[in-house]
Amino acid sequence: MKNIKLNEKEYEIVYGDECLKFEELEEKFTDYFDAFDFVFGDYAYEKLRLKGFYESTNKKASKINDIKYLDDYKKNYCSYGAKTFLIKKIK
Repeated sequence: MKNIKLNEKEYEIVYGDECLKFEELEEKFTDYFDAFDFVFGDYAYEKLRLKGFYESTNKKASKINDIKYLDDYKKNYCSYGAKTFLIKKIK
């Protein structure tokens, strides 16, 4: 799998590297996302949207940001057929 560096932290691209536009991600990736274990991205109407998720074992995880609910998030909040990607912070 491919790794990328954002805000001096290393991330592994879990899936979606074919649609990930690194320059756009780098521009939108603020230090807010540093705390999350995963960052999910989707392109809605040609705009990148980002959402942070935690590992299920992380004490900060709740139903709205637990990675095990990613499929629910995609079904409820992403446009049908939207291009998506997921990156995971390397510890």
